[in-house]
Amino acid sequence: MTLQEAQTYRQMIEEAAVSLTDADALKAPELYPHWEPDMQVTVDERMYYDEKLYRVVQAHTTQEDWEPDKTPALFTEVSVEEWPEWKQPTGAQDAYRTGDKVSHNDKHWINTVDYNVYEPGVYGWDEVQGE
Repeated sequence: MTLQEAQTYRQMIEEAAVSLTDADALKAPELYPHWEPDMQVTVDERMYYDEKLYRVVQAHTTQEDWEPDKTPALFTEVSVEEWPEWKQPTGAQDAYRTGDKVSHNDKHWINTVDYNVYEPGVYGWDEVQGE
């Protein structure tokens, strides 16, 4: 296979990977572009970095000191956990939406307001009993 054929094949795979659900994407994260500096990325694009899959939450050009695991304002780790651990949002781009579910302090919570940046138990969260 020539280099051009390999590049064309890789492009076809990456284009097909866009349509996968998060659950299927997590089974083959290496199908996604590997994060590196100086890439133009768009919202909802998935990137592979440090053996994890991330979703872009804000369009930008990647920079050497903005790795996905260190910049929650730009990337969020892809997960299909029903009750992921609550993380403090850094702004509107990663704030919780109505209906989002989280675990926090050994309890399960459901968010009741859009763009919620408050900790569960403070504002905008209903504790789920019996979970």
